[in-house]
Amino acid sequence: MIFSACFDYVLLAYHAVVQQIASSVYHDLATSHLSLPPRPVFPGPWEGYIKAPANRSCIRPSRTWHVEGPVSGPNAVLDCPEGNQSATIEPGGLVIFEFSENIAGRACFDISSTSGSKTHLALAYSESPKFAGHLPDATTDRQTRDLPLFLPIQRTGITCVRPDFVRGAFKYLTVYIPEYPPQTKDVWSETVPSSSSDFLDAHSDPYQKHFSLHDESSHKKARSISISSLYINCTAFPSNPNPRAYTGYFSSSSLLLNRIWYSGAYTLQLTTINPTEGSALIDYNRRINRNHSPQGSWYSNFTIANGTAITTDGAKRDRMAYPGDMAIAVPGIAVSTYDMVAVRTALDSLFIRQYADGALPYAGPPMGYGDEFSDTYHLHTLLGVWNYVLFTNDVPWLQSHWSAYLKAFEYSLAKIDLTGLFHVTSSHDWLRPGMTGHNLEATSIMYHVVQYTIRIARDILNDLYATEEIPRWRSISERMERGINILWCEDKGLFSDNIGRRGCGGSAQTLPQDGNSWALLSGIVSNNDTRRQRISTNLRKRWTRYGAPAPEFPNVISPFASSFELLAHCAAGNHDAAVELMELMWGYMLDGEGFTNSTCVEGYRIDGDIQYPAYWSSARNSHAHGWSTGPTMVLLTKILGITLETPLGGMWTIEPHLTRWLGSVRGGFATGLGRFEVVLRRMKIEGMGRVEVLDIETPRASQGTVLFGGAGRLVEGGKSRFVKFLNGTTRAEKVALRWMDEQMEADDEWERPEVEERVVGVVDWKALEENYVIGPQGMTM
Repeated sequence: MIFSACFDYVLLAYHAVVQQIASSVYHDLATSHLSLPPRPVFPGPWEGYIKAPANRSCIRPSRTWHVEGPVSGPNAVLDCPEGNQSATIEPGGLVIFEFSENIAGRACFDISSTSGSKTHLALAYSESPKFAGHLPDATTDRQTRDLPLFLPIQRTGITCVRPDFVRGAFKYLTVYIPEYPPQTKDVWSETVPSSSSDFLDAHSDPYQKHFSLHDESSHKKARSISISSLYINCTAFPSNPNPRAYTGYFSSSSLLLNRIWYSGAYTLQLTTINPTEGSALIDYNRRINRNHSPQGSWYSNFTIANGTAITTDGAKRDRMAYPGDMAIAVPGIAVSTYDMVAVRTALDSLFIRQYADGALPYAGPPMGYGDEFSDTYHLHTLLGVWNYVLFTNDVPWLQSHWSAYLKAFEYSLAKIDLTGLFHVTSSHDWLRPGMTGHNLEATSIMYHVVQYTIRIARDILNDLYATEEIPRWRSISERMERGINILWCEDKGLFSDNIGRRGCGGSAQTLPQDGNSWALLSGIVSNNDTRRQRISTNLRKRWTRYGAPAPEFPNVISPFASSFELLAHCAAGNHDAAVELMELMWGYMLDGEGFTNSTCVEGYRIDGDIQYPAYWSSARNSHAHGWSTGPTMVLLTKILGITLETPLGGMWTIEPHLTRWLGSVRGGFATGLGRFEVVLRRMKIEGMGRVEVLDIETPRASQGTVLFGGAGRLVEGGKSRFVKFLNGTTRAEKVALRWMDEQMEADDEWERPEVEERVVGVVDWKALEENYVIGPQGMTM
């Protein structure tokens, strides 16, 4: 039986008389985000879910996935070399190696013998098993697939791919020797066809051979190579020498939810890179730098920022700062690895290219040279500033950027016109269509930015000049609160996308996932507005078998927009729906066919196919994308309910929710101030019935409010316990006792509810072709 409501409750709370001395592990966490701990801050059995390697310099394949042609002993390279064992590949032979997780880095080979001095190994990388074969998956703008990398083997011993060719994410590495070696002095062979018709179809047999990788008439046949060892030197997440030294953790009665949290944390690690290893965007920048690299070639050698680490959009593709990720990725990083230096570097790369009118670039270098701009991404940069300062208290950095921030803020504020809505002048957003005119999503994000800007000016900087502007800012906020009602569709119980044809009753009426989610999470629809529950309920009604659709972008299931939907359900008090959607959608991303089973994908099709409908080529889809990691942040800040009210958490609020899906849940994270931890369990106390037991630990130099079972209670930092009774029979005078764990037992009456069956989404094939942002002719920006 599931108890969805409490009939009668009392609270039991106690504070430790003496704060327990922090463990040696905790002392490793510096009081500054500039220094990360060498070991996990919260050691425990949950470390088994961490995907990051223990030895980043030597990651070996887990198995041989496929072999074809003349190959002998391929399994010899899976472990450390013993004796004279080696794998031998002869011309025409191919081996596909699979790794345990989606990984990143430089491939290295210990060559034990070669029968010639002009032999090449051809390498092809893929995140998805559907594209494992002679050709890599795709990172470039104009090609269905990337070119394979030809690695010249000139001697025995260790040969590694050059640093220019770090591959940002792959789970499958294909190694083969063409029957005839390429006629090239570089890694790219001019004999590889550049026409898209010559490449493997996105849905063809992954083992299909490419038919024209060589010219038999022009040169001699290739030679065989023996390999005694193959390993990857991982260059991602450079900030911490120990990539498993997490500063946060999560564990619950749902094994799937545990995997989801750690997949998000690991995705954010893969998308954090050395700034010198950014995407070169060969096709996109050809108009600027006049490069002559072959179409389909790729490089990870563009310096995208100054610094030692930077958080980027994607791991294999778009390896540069994208503001759209900020609202999801920055809190996710903060509660998992605390790599806030990488966040600061990303923000710097955007502010340094601020345009003269105050607008901020759509993305960091190598974009930003062509006046690329997005109204919503501009606002996401400002939200990134708030989250960075909230988790670090880096006030000196904030002060140095404050004038630029205000200029950017006023640039957007001026776009709130007499309608009370944000008038969008740029069509760019998260690649979805319809982003123009008086837009719901932009208005709601702007409202959110205004509230945080007020808090920065008044509470953090105490800026007297800016504080004088607060009445004007609030007046504009109130205008937005009224203006958004123009977009309300009463018969649908949701807001429409824009005024006009995408509005209520319009010829292309659109009830967007992103905008309705932002309307809830931003607070522009107030807490006492009954529409909040209607919006949450109606968003849930649209779910399909594979997740929450985004009607504003036909055929798309977007983990980015759905991350905002998670926050929206929590804002409406519907935490049950948030957890349900995580398991439905992110669970599919982990266990569905064609995914990596370890990281969070950029997006996919409504029928569950791995194609992201923004792209003509399914192989282009990024399977490690920072904007898709919403559960990592939501589980700690909304389900466990740890909210920092002031920088570092000097003031905080804790409001946890077991939901109907969980029997127990625990987790926490650390800032420079100390550890925040919440443990919530369903238990029984003999003679008193079923209870929920809440244990919290917060930094000693802090205080906050605990909301659990009724009115809030002010609590000083330290350890506290609260007990909520569920049977309605407990009398208040009985709670003077301080129950310890040995007086309680797990609640064996609780049962997890059945999962609802849902239909598969239907693809609109006409709309699919109409909405490709990147097709055979490249980007449409």
